[in-house]
Amino acid sequence: MISAQAWADAQRLWDFQQMGHEPRPCSVAIGLGSHDLGVADATAELFHRGMAPVVLFTGATSRTTRDRMPRGEAEHYRDRAVELGVPASVILVEPNARNTGENIRFSRALLEERRISVSSALLVSKPYEERRAYATARKLWPEIEWVSASTPMTLPDYVDSIGDARLVIDMLVGAQQRLMVYPRQGFMIEQEVPDDVLAAYERLRADGFTSRLVPETADRT
Repeated sequence: MISAQAWADAQRLWDFQQMGHEPRPCSVAIGLGSHDLGVADATAELFHRGMAPVVLFTGATSRTTRDRMPRGEAEHYRDRAVELGVPASVILVEPNARNTGENIRFSRALLEERRISVSSALLVSKPYEERRAYATARKLWPEIEWVSASTPMTLPDYVDSIGDARLVIDMLVGAQQRLMVYPRQGFMIEQEVPDDVLAAYERLRADGFTSRLVPETADRT
């Protein structure tokens, strides 16, 4: 059983991870690979709204996607976007990134290779990783303006879509930990964490929602 306090704390982390940016037209929409095809859906929806003329999906495979997406996350995202009506001609695929930092670095290199001028980018991620992705992108590619985006949904709806409440809370705790650990390792910009968010994070850690934590000497984002 997950206590009422744990649910309230998870909601606080969920709310904090959302950047609250209003989507606006940008040079490119970059969909960050993961287990969640909802990222591809959100990216396709933004394209159809005229928010970006170019779509770039980035991601190889991980332990959570190698079976479901054997050709790589970015490739499966492209297939999904094409199913949703995005022309294949406007989609770029970056198939090698294995963490958020590589997503940004490799995407930048591909766009530069294709000589696509970028002054702003829609950064499309899972809902609970908006802030983490934004902080990483700001660190690694500070010259452009970043606009965070994800599928608009509530925490209960996201839990229903994943089907595992404990896993979702573990992922929220892991995302929050990275926001606090990685800036001092040079992987993302520093962001102020409100006291109530920190308290919620500490309670959830103490309650054992720890499967997605990383060592404090982690070398990846």
